[in-house]
Amino acid sequence: MKFKKEIIVGFTVLLAIGLLAWGANYLKGTNLFAVGKSYYAVYPKVDGLAEAGPVMYNGYKVGTINEIYFHPSYNGTIVVRFSVNEKGLKLKKDAIATIKSADILGTKAIDLHPGISQIILKPGDTLLASIDKTLTEEVNAQILPLKVKVESLIGSLDTAITKITSVFNEGGDLDESFASIKRSMQTFEKTAKRIDTLFKNESGNIAGIIQHVRGISANLDKNGDKLTNVIKNFSSLSDSLAAADIAGTINNTKKAMEQLTGIMEKINKGEGSMGMLMHNDTLYRNLAAASRDLDLLMEDMRLHPGRYVRFSVFGKKDKSYKGDAKIKYDPQQGKTN
Repeated sequence: MKFKKEIIVGFTVLLAIGLLAWGANYLKGTNLFAVGKSYYAVYPKVDGLAEAGPVMYNGYKVGTINEIYFHPSYNGTIVVRFSVNEKGLKLKKDAIATIKSADILGTKAIDLHPGISQIILKPGDTLLASIDKTLTEEVNAQILPLKVKVESLIGSLDTAITKITSVFNEGGDLDESFASIKRSMQTFEKTAKRIDTLFKNESGNIAGIIQHVRGISANLDKNGDKLTNVIKNFSSLSDSLAAADIAGTINNTKKAMEQLTGIMEKINKGEGSMGMLMHNDTLYRNLAAASRDLDLLMEDMRLHPGRYVRFSVFGKKDKSYKGDAKIKYDPQQGKTN
């Protein structure tokens, strides 16, 4: 009977030790009764990731972090071993294990992205690793540009205040500046009074000017159709001038003037008949002599037509030509006597 009690006590102690070991491992995140697949990920830093931390997939816990230690190559990287207990989750070759915040308190966890590759990882393989930004880092990233702008604005305000202070306080002339402003306001007030007096004195003339302006406006309103016609006529004239080949006409006129200038130059140089007539009196004398001979011939035909037209009914003989003794040519008067 005594031996039976010892067996019961021993069994109870072993059970208690087993429960204690299981509880300790469970608290560490290791379930001795759960069969999981172990994988590895290597990080440059873990940002507070701890053993027994959760392994998540789309917000659902699928495993536990089992071990964290330095890489055996002593290169400063950290190896994280974790287990995945869900049989339905298949990790691919391009799967990523990302360290991210699991809650607002900053608890770290590993978030799995299974990947899309056709190659499935085996237990003990190493996943691609990445580290998500913390809430603090995201806030700092958003606030940093605003911080830079605020610092720049504060610097600009400080510079502006310094310049204003130096302008007003240099030499203690702040009171003088206010006095100058006061004098300017007084001058402006006097000017306003003068303008008011001027308007009062010239109110009649101003009324007349306004009346004239109204009359002009009324006349313009009455003659609106005529003004429209005038504008249309000007528009038509402008269109006609635009359509006309004014440039061509000017070019033709220019060419004609150039040709006329060339002709006048040739005349001045004595070229051509007109030039010879202007510069050589021989042609003039020949023309004068020819004109004189023609005049003598016409005069002789008038005085003695029978010499040139032979017509006789009775066959009378013509008289012999005795010359032009009675016909004399006066070169001074250019005619015969």
